[in-house]
Amino acid sequence: MNKANKILITGHNGYIGSVMTPQLLDAGYAVTGLDTGYFSECTLVPDSRQAPAIRKDIRDLTSKDLEGFDAVIHLAALSNDPIGNLNDSWTEDINFHASVTLAELAKAAGVSRFLFSSSCIMYGASSTEVVTEESPLDPKTEYARSKVKAELAITKLAAPGFSPIFLRNGTIYGVSPRMRFDTVFNDLLGSAVTTGKVIVYSDGKPWRPVIHVEDVGRMFQAALEAPIEKVHNQAFNAGANSLNHQIIDLANTGVSAVPGCKLEVVARASADQRTYKADFGKFARTFPDFKFKWSVKTGATELYAAFKRAGLTHADFVDKRFTRLKWLRYLLDTGHLDSALRWSKTVVPPRGQSFPNQPSPVASH
Repeated sequence: MNKANKILITGHNGYIGSVMTPQLLDAGYAVTGLDTGYFSECTLVPDSRQAPAIRKDIRDLTSKDLEGFDAVIHLAALSNDPIGNLNDSWTEDINFHASVTLAELAKAAGVSRFLFSSSCIMYGASSTEVVTEESPLDPKTEYARSKVKAELAITKLAAPGFSPIFLRNGTIYGVSPRMRFDTVFNDLLGSAVTTGKVIVYSDGKPWRPVIHVEDVGRMFQAALEAPIEKVHNQAFNAGANSLNHQIIDLANTGVSAVPGCKLEVVARASADQRTYKADFGKFARTFPDFKFKWSVKTGATELYAAFKRAGLTHADFVDKRFTRLKWLRYLLDTGHLDSALRWSKTVVPPRGQSFPNQPSPVASH
C-alpha cells in the first residue's frame, strides 16, 4: 500500500475523528479533515496532532471538495438516539441525504474507497440471540433508521473503482480530545471518578457490544489497507465476540478500576432495556491478523488514569460540552445555530487550526 494515499475524514473534530485522524497521520497517510465545527469547543484533553482541514457542512459539499482523494472515511453524523429524536428532519438531512450525496460525489470524483461509519444499533432490540451482518435490521430510532437508509442507498452505488465499506460499530468508549459522557462505559467511569458511585438504572441484564475508540480507528485502517476483493461493498460488525458485555458487568468493571467506588442498582421501568449481542466472526475471518488492543478492564484503567490527570470534576462530567444533545441545544438556544442546524454566527476555528481556502461559516451555511 502506498502510505501517501490521500484520505478525507468527515467529522474529524468529533469524538471518533479526533482519535482516528492522528492515528492515520502517524500511519503515514495524507489526511485532510472536513467538519462543520459543532463540537470543536468540546475539548477535555489536548489534540495530539491535527490535520489540514476544510470547515464546511456536509450538506453543502460539491464535487470539487472530493477531488484528489483516494478514500473517504465518513464519520460526520448526528451521533445518537436522543439527538435523532429531537428533530427527525435534521437526522434525515444529515445522516441520510447528505451521506448519500457525499458518496455520489466521491464516486464521481474517482474516490476508490468509501468507508461509512455505521452502527450495530440498526439491529434494534433483537429477539435473535446473536446478530450477524445477515440478521434482519430492526431500527427503533431516527438515528438507527438513518443509518439503515444510508447503507441501503450507498450500497447501490458500488461499482468497479468505487467500493463502499460499512463498519457497524458497537458502543464506543475511551479517551478522546472531544470527549463524550453520553456513551455507556464513559458515563459509568465518569460517574465513578467524580462521585465515587456507579449507578445502573436498569436491571443490568441488557447486552452491549463495546469497543475502544482507538480500536475503531485501527479497524478503519485495516479496511483501508485490505485487498479490495475482501471488502468491496461489504458490511462488517466492528468489534470482537469477547467484547459483548452485560451492563452490570461493565458497571462492576468500572467499580473495580476506581478505588473506593461503590455500585448502586436502581432499576427503573423507564430505563433503556435495548439488548443485543453482535457476532463479529465475519471481521475476524476477513482480518485474521487483527488484534484488539483494548479490553473493558484495560479501558477502564485508561479512563480512570486520564480523568485523574485531567482533574475531572463532577461539574466537568455533567457539563454540556460532553453530552452531544445538551451542546446542540446550547448552540440553538444561544443563536449560534438556526432552526436548520446551520451556523448563524461566525465561529472562530479551534486554536492552532486553520480552514484553508474556505469561506467563513456565515457565507458557507
